[in-house]
Amino acid sequence: MPTVILVRHGRSTANADGVLAGWSPGVALDDTGRAQATVLAARLAALPLAAVVCSPLQRCQETVGPLLDTRPELPLHTDERVGECHYGDWTGRKLAELAEEPMWATVQRHPSAAVFPGENGESLRAMQARAVDAVRDWNARIEAEHGPDALYLVCSHGDIIKSLAADALGMHLDLFQRISTDPCSVTVIRYTPYRPFLLRLGDTGDLTPLVPPPPRDKPQDNEDDAVVGGSTGAL
Repeated sequence: MPTVILVRHGRSTANADGVLAGWSPGVALDDTGRAQATVLAARLAALPLAAVVCSPLQRCQETVGPLLDTRPELPLHTDERVGECHYGDWTGRKLAELAEEPMWATVQRHPSAAVFPGENGESLRAMQARAVDAVRDWNARIEAEHGPDALYLVCSHGDIIKSLAADALGMHLDLFQRISTDPCSVTVIRYTPYRPFLLRLGDTGDLTPLVPPPPRDKPQDNEDDAVVGGSTGAL
């Protein structure tokens, strides 16, 4: 079965502002994100990709832009199933504000029970299910068209990729907040008939984010919390 290269979109304006973008329209890459996308294209240059599957959201489409510019022969497919989680009424709000919401603790500690509020709110369970279904469907399609050893790329979002990695590891969704994927990082899963193999997780090729931050006068109350929507690329 094929190997899927999961790419989280480059840093967006919402990432830089500490906002949970969700499906908000018009959220673009910032200057850092555009630079990350250019580097990503170079990192992937040697790989014989069969296709690119992309979330319909602008920040993902912009992330694969430099890759497609240099490799115009690559087919691009858009799939809403790998689009961002539908965060409902949380969409567009500051993460610092959301951390004060009662449901924040559920998202952190029992995410399989989390359903985002509002008419368009989605559960994290539903998000994971559609993403896994999408990858399994694309595995079958890519294998039928390009053979079992094919490589293809999916450009998506932090929580989607974390949930796919958790599925590949056989982890319960309640543990997926232990996984971190930085902007424009690469997570690679090789699927076989019996089990997936996680070959890379959040790989950026840059270890500078591991440098400890300057000491703080006192620890933050929520420093053990995962960032909803994915990390911003800094510790």
